[in-house]
Amino acid sequence: MAISPFDTLLQKIETRAARAGIIGLGYVGLPLAMAVARSGFAVTGFDIDPGKMVALDARRSYIDAVSDAALSAEIDAGRFKATTDFAGLGECDVIIICVPTPLTKHRDPDLSFVEATSRSIAAHLRPGQLVVLESTTYPGTTDDVVKVILEGTGLKSRSDFFVGFSPEREDPGNQHYHTATIPKVVAGDGPEALALMKAFYGAAVSSVVPVSSNATAEAVKLTENIFRSVNIALVNELKTVYAAMGIDVWEVIDAAKTKPFGYMPFYPGPGLGGHCIPIDPFYLTWKSREYELPTRFIELAGEINSAMPRYVVGKLAEALDIRAGKALSRSKVLVLGLAYKKNVADIRESPSLRLIEIIEERGGHADYHDPFVAEIPPTREYQALKGRKSVALTPDTIAGYDAVLVATDHDRVDYAALAKSASLIVDTRNVFNRLGLSADHVIKA
Repeated sequence: MAISPFDTLLQKIETRAARAGIIGLGYVGLPLAMAVARSGFAVTGFDIDPGKMVALDARRSYIDAVSDAALSAEIDAGRFKATTDFAGLGECDVIIICVPTPLTKHRDPDLSFVEATSRSIAAHLRPGQLVVLESTTYPGTTDDVVKVILEGTGLKSRSDFFVGFSPEREDPGNQHYHTATIPKVVAGDGPEALALMKAFYGAAVSSVVPVSSNATAEAVKLTENIFRSVNIALVNELKTVYAAMGIDVWEVIDAAKTKPFGYMPFYPGPGLGGHCIPIDPFYLTWKSREYELPTRFIELAGEINSAMPRYVVGKLAEALDIRAGKALSRSKVLVLGLAYKKNVADIRESPSLRLIEIIEERGGHADYHDPFVAEIPPTREYQALKGRKSVALTPDTIAGYDAVLVATDHDRVDYAALAKSASLIVDTRNVFNRLGLSADHVIKA
């Protein structure tokens, strides 16, 4: 009897004879490629960006979570190679899609990268392959978009090839967890696809969490991000209310978190950044319209968080007026931190970009300093900021600004020296209070 595509692929996975293809070598794809390679699989990374190929060929990582040494080790072992030639997909037994899923300007899902990638896979699809989507999206995408495109070849899911979904859980800058140690939710189109998902990911990560369907797994990822979005919006709103009452929201949170049950601390900031929280919740709000169901909490949270940069600039303008007797339109402002979170170089959806834009819309001049981001790269929404460079953080430089706006509290900053040189500091991260550097010229926002 002929061995089925399922049995053949399962045997390849269990013996590490399967080759994995990972499409999209960004913040998710490259760390995943390293984890899969370290577990013993041969990995081919695919990306349309020739610049990434130049870096990888030079054994230079552009992702903080992957060191140059780790990259070189997998290349030397013959377990990792990268290419822009998608013809190599035909050689891969497991193909994982890690491409962007942005929003349109109207906050509708933009699945163009997923769809184009699925068509590229379809051009090389053969029996005995497992195709996995990791990109965050609305429930139903894997089965209704990816699988449909692949089945357009005439091959059928569950018999000829297999489809699964496993949401990425990367956290740039996290020193405690990495790809291989974060539990991995897995799902598949049918029991055989799920068995393959469990076998493959179980070989690469410490634990897998199987769920009943691809749609359920897609909903898990959205739920994780919506939970954070709503809670951050809550403390951002509390910040504005308590500030009007003369109450320090950070002191409130620090006291509240001493309760050993029924409370989890979240912290306010100048807005939301990263791919997950500012974008992913709107995938569910879009999908919910199909069922004529409102998503009031999600949309309200998005509105509150999106309004934070303008609120912060308002507090900056107020502080300049009261403390320096100067209008924002005549002021020079240094934005401290371009990355969306501390100690990383990731500027995706960073509120710092919006802060700079708003300051300059109001007639002020804004520069930035970030020890991790030397120059602003091209972005979809802030093309006018492309090429601006981080200024040096010297006493003379600092003294030349009317205010310093702390947007990201990187550890590589000498905050004591900053406090001595700056005439006015607007702190959106409470970093000066945390470090015992509170002063009259440090204003919380």
